[in-house]
Amino acid sequence: MSSLIMSGIKGKIGIIKLNNPAKRNALSPELIKGFLSALNELENNDEVFGIIITGEGKAFCAGADLSYLKDLQSNSLIENEKDSSLMAELFVSLYECDKPTIAALNGAAIAGGCGLALACDYIIAKKDAAAFGFTEVKIGFVPAIISFLVLKRLSEAKARQLLIGGNILSAEEAQTIGLIDFVDEDVLNFSFNLMNNLSSNSKTSIREIKKMTRAISGMTSKNAVEYAKNINALSRTSQDFTNGLNTFLTNHGVKNEE
Repeated sequence: MSSLIMSGIKGKIGIIKLNNPAKRNALSPELIKGFLSALNELENNDEVFGIIITGEGKAFCAGADLSYLKDLQSNSLIENEKDSSLMAELFVSLYECDKPTIAALNGAAIAGGCGLALACDYIIAKKDAAAFGFTEVKIGFVPAIISFLVLKRLSEAKARQLLIGGNILSAEEAQTIGLIDFVDEDVLNFSFNLMNNLSSNSKTSIREIKKMTRAISGMTSKNAVEYAKNINALSRTSQDFTNGLNTFLTNHGVKNEE
């Protein structure tokens, strides 16, 4: 695995740390490939319940490696599309991870770095240290790949304002508009507590809920209801539901009628 990524497991929680503080953990191809490798390993480890993502140093992630992008300016459109595919794979793989994911932002999350955080289920930002924004417009670039993630969090109007404005938001401002979820002085401790609380819930249910919400968001109302009916029927026959229901009924003194 790349030295630009550190990963490990604490209890039943996987941790991925971006580890290139000298470049503010910029998204270079090497870092992205290392991240994808770590994510795949943790996602396929049955002992891992969920994954926390954080950064080394004062920044969470400054977005794309601009010096690398500068070197690509002489590439053809086809070559640049191929290179963009790696960045797209990063965001989609994290967004489609079936395990709970938390971004524990130790510092600024700018441009693609903000996109990386938005691909997670929860975003926890460090008080007085984290900052957010999509500054691509300032250098004539378009934040195209991460736009779908911004639109998952914000209304179309608010997302457009944020993307064309290029402004930097504090953690508190980002929380106010719904871009992030929580602000805390100790983001890792907060994230571990949150993940431990989630771990009391059914892993099967969490996996299916994540799949369901991703699928339904792009459906018509009619198709969404049909899809949901199928999920509802299937969940009634799952072992997790059988065990959970029996435990609930027993704890509340309700006996099954023969």
